[in-house]
Amino acid sequence: MKKKNLLSVLAGAVMAVGMAGVAMANAPAAPALQPEPTLTKEEFQKGQQIYFDRCSGCHGALHKGATGPDITPAKTRLKTLDALDKILFNGTDGGMPGWGKSGFMTKDETALMAKYVQIEAPMPPEWGMKEMKSSWKVHVPVDKRPTEPPKGKNWQNYFGVVERDKGQIAIIDGDTKKVLVTIPSGFATHILRTSMSGRYMFAIGRDGKATMMDLWADPPNLVAEVRTGLDARSIDTSKYKGFEDKYAVVGDYWPPHYVILKGDTLEPLKIVGTRGYTYDTNEYHPEPRVASIVASHHAPEWVLTLKETGVVLLVDYSKLNVGTVTETKINAERFLHDGGWDASKRYFMVAANARDTISVIDTVDRKLVKNIKTGTKPHPGRGANWVDPEFGPVWATVHLGEGLVSMISTDPKNPKAWTVVREWKLGGNSLFVKTHPKSKNVYCDNTINPNKSNVLTVFNIDKPTEAPREITFAKKVVHMEYDKDGGEVWVSLWDKEGEIVILDDKTLKEKARITGLNTPTGKFNVYNTQMDIY
Repeated sequence: MKKKNLLSVLAGAVMAVGMAGVAMANAPAAPALQPEPTLTKEEFQKGQQIYFDRCSGCHGALHKGATGPDITPAKTRLKTLDALDKILFNGTDGGMPGWGKSGFMTKDETALMAKYVQIEAPMPPEWGMKEMKSSWKVHVPVDKRPTEPPKGKNWQNYFGVVERDKGQIAIIDGDTKKVLVTIPSGFATHILRTSMSGRYMFAIGRDGKATMMDLWADPPNLVAEVRTGLDARSIDTSKYKGFEDKYAVVGDYWPPHYVILKGDTLEPLKIVGTRGYTYDTNEYHPEPRVASIVASHHAPEWVLTLKETGVVLLVDYSKLNVGTVTETKINAERFLHDGGWDASKRYFMVAANARDTISVIDTVDRKLVKNIKTGTKPHPGRGANWVDPEFGPVWATVHLGEGLVSMISTDPKNPKAWTVVREWKLGGNSLFVKTHPKSKNVYCDNTINPNKSNVLTVFNIDKPTEAPREITFAKKVVHMEYDKDGGEVWVSLWDKEGEIVILDDKTLKEKARITGLNTPTGKFNVYNTQMDIY
């Protein structure tokens, strides 16, 4: 290279370095991390309890996010304590509840939690068979229980009602509207499920405690309990022919595992861990939580979803008597959450809500049918099934992230099968959608919209383009459930002095009101839950 050319190259290099230096000097500085807060032992313990109760379901035990965002200190310490406190108190448009505004945290508690999420997440302890066996209690032995249903009682029309913050279940007679009994359960019970016979009702608390209630007793009573972990949200039973009422299964958030139990005593039989690799990037994940479970009607299997890894498990329990459980793994989509059956009970429809997707699993052909894009953060609960006048059988979900109902065609013979065929606009972000085979109405709550949380929205199945009707209540509305015959809709008014309002499905007029309930949330009619009607 000639000297002149070499000098030109060197000069250009020097200029480039100089310009880079200028660019770096002019670039905005990386935001500084806030200092790590200091908590007393008592503050830490209280923060840990509040976090597991209110926050871990969306953000994870290790604070790494799923339905909600990553809230590890690398993210939270980019914000001031005051900014975090305001988010915790007021909530966000993306679906996070305003814990202070809604009365479920005090101002001091939101201020404490702002500090708590700025420190490193403590590693929760493991929980194994020894701990489970020590927590297992049979309150009423099998041979001391009734041998037939209670005489003169329409027990299949009983409702189990979760009194979330009270840690108990109210069993209510759907005919008389009387509270028959309240039964202690795990804290912040998430769901109730029934055995295939309908006789037993099972609850699972966010503290990992499973409780079993006998509806043939008069009044119903608690017959067994066991703690399967430190954080859980899903439970179901064996429903396939020949295995009715034989087993139950709990899916835990922490430790990440599922536990198979005896169906008449809750004795823990087998623990299966779920730690593993994400389906798409094959990265190891230490916390793949079991988010939802349904019991197959086509095989002796449960369908379990692993939230963080995006895998659906078909768990065969048919050889459990010799200690063998086999799993079929189906890759779906990451951040799986709630889901339920289509009307045929062949296809499992589950929300991967952080990916704005509904995954469809064919439990007969044992494969993923399709990942379907919907609105922002679908949250179906178990979803709702009906026959659309134009598109035929559909399954629907509402959304955490926007006021939208998405309807998906579930008829495999329809050219539009497994696509969103219709959308309805809602006034607010929603948690649940509900209908019944005998109803012409579809009900949606608007629970997490701060301006319409007290409004129930009702659409007409036969007139899907017609504007919906709205019913306004004095308190926040959450979750709807039909009675056994499909003529009544039970709606929770969520408050520490809560109520259930019972509406006539045809007229939408109030028929009755049940008062004196503490934070009533989910309601589960025995027959509808037994038969997977939704």
